[in-house]
Amino acid sequence: MKTRQQPPALQVMMKEVRRAIRPLIWFSGGINVLMLTGALYMLQVYHRVLSSHSLETLVMLSLMAAAALATMAGLEVVRGRLLAKVGSWMNARLGPVLLTASVEYAASAPGQANARPLRDLDQVRNFCTSPSIFPILDAPWAPLFFAAIFVMHPWLGWLALGGGIVLFALALLNEYVTRKPLTEAAGAQSRAYVQAEAAIRNAEVVQAMGMLKPLLEGWKAQQDEANNGQLLAANRGGVIAAIARCHRLALQMAILGLGAYLVLRNEASPGIMISASILMGRALSPVEQAIGTWKATVGARAAYRRLTAVAGQHREATPVLPLPRPKGRLEADNLVLARQGGENILKGISFRLEPGEAMALIGPSGAGKTSLARILAGAWRPSAGRALLDGMDVAQWAAEDRGRHVGYLPQDIELFAGTVSENICRFANINPAVFNKVVEAAQLAGVHELIKGLPKAYGTEIGEAGAILSGGQRQRIGLARALYGDPALLILDEPNSNLDREGEEALIAALGVAKATNTTVILIAHRANILDKVDKILVLNRGQQDLFGPRDHVFNELANRASKVAHLPKAAQLPTLEVVKEIKEVKEA
Repeated sequence: MKTRQQPPALQVMMKEVRRAIRPLIWFSGGINVLMLTGALYMLQVYHRVLSSHSLETLVMLSLMAAAALATMAGLEVVRGRLLAKVGSWMNARLGPVLLTASVEYAASAPGQANARPLRDLDQVRNFCTSPSIFPILDAPWAPLFFAAIFVMHPWLGWLALGGGIVLFALALLNEYVTRKPLTEAAGAQSRAYVQAEAAIRNAEVVQAMGMLKPLLEGWKAQQDEANNGQLLAANRGGVIAAIARCHRLALQMAILGLGAYLVLRNEASPGIMISASILMGRALSPVEQAIGTWKATVGARAAYRRLTAVAGQHREATPVLPLPRPKGRLEADNLVLARQGGENILKGISFRLEPGEAMALIGPSGAGKTSLARILAGAWRPSAGRALLDGMDVAQWAAEDRGRHVGYLPQDIELFAGTVSENICRFANINPAVFNKVVEAAQLAGVHELIKGLPKAYGTEIGEAGAILSGGQRQRIGLARALYGDPALLILDEPNSNLDREGEEALIAALGVAKATNTTVILIAHRANILDKVDKILVLNRGQQDLFGPRDHVFNELANRASKVAHLPKAAQLPTLEVVKEIKEVKEA
């Protein structure tokens, strides 16, 4: 399926999140306006009820205040539900896109990507649905309360505003003194998680080779760094929070004292004195709450910024018309693959294969064989050049469409938690037609009888990463997955590394069937009985194309090279011997 690039869909969704939160500010405005009810009620009681001794006036004021408070409660319920819906919407809309972006980045930069964007999404969503976000929603309405205090008396207004400025300055100071330790603690915590996950993932190696203690020390060092950073931030924030609390209490007493002074001078009523105290407490509440929840706010802000960065990088491909099943004509056009540092892993690889041809990739370790296989499979994008399948650039082909026509068995077999049949059919919806294809692929891979011997046959749960299976069993089921759906292009990276004799015979038979059905095969292998089934050989040496041609011609050419350099000093022989070494091994096998 051909694709063309559209503006970043994830970036558009992030803007939708901001738009979804804006109405909540207006709901918060209504709630804050209704919070004036208590102060207004008190003023009216002092001014109207006590002076008139009217019971009817008290009852009407009380009913009106009760209605206002009920309305405020309703708005708070609606605001809470809207926040929950925003969180659910974020998870439903952003989650799949972020997972897609994480998988794509992990495929192009192995070892450098993880599920961090999904954890960031959880952190932002949890923040948006928790009380920690209320100070942010309420803060824009604080001027309303200050204005009301100014209306009561300018002196009271200036006192409240000055106290608010001091409290706001304390909030900024809290941000300044806690930002660095919290950021460093978050980084150390993330590194500790990565180390712990790696240790658990490689538990057998850790236990067998006694590596737990040094790994534990490294993990503990990161944990200690994270704990120290969090402790430092907590200590600094705690001091500022205590100062802010004392300042607010002192300010509360000060405004009562000033109000009393104004009452004594007959410039204000007792109702104004108490109402001003209530309004000032409400005006300063968001700032004081923000200081107490600053750690959650900083974490959510950092997570949101990371999500915004991901949104700016990710571009979702928009599919157009699907292409018919390719015939299998494969062409590499001057492929180049460079590391992030600029060094080239592959340099100018070019070849062409017709449908039904099988080609072996050989060369010394580090020559770039696996890297080339990943480019041909569409898992990696080349830095320059193109890999073409029936004239279609593999890198530009939508993964869902391309995957139906490409079978790929990587060097490191990764199965997923689920049943055997789900892994073979690549987690398609299983129906009778799909299950028949699963059985056909298993039979072609020679693993059908092995699967039948499992506790629930094709319905057996294999655990995370195929934990209940041996290395050979995982490799054979991985081969069945690669063969599923009669692919036009089959790429096998050392498919017999864990196979016994029976498994290898099944692999050879599968290669014969694939070639007979015009499937183009790319094979990385080290055993002569497998290389005997290929038509052509591509020799790689230090990322460059050394030889390409029919199998026997390449073997003879390498043998001639070896004989010509045999009399030279060892240093001069090295480049050729690195390439010939593997050929000797497979011929002697």
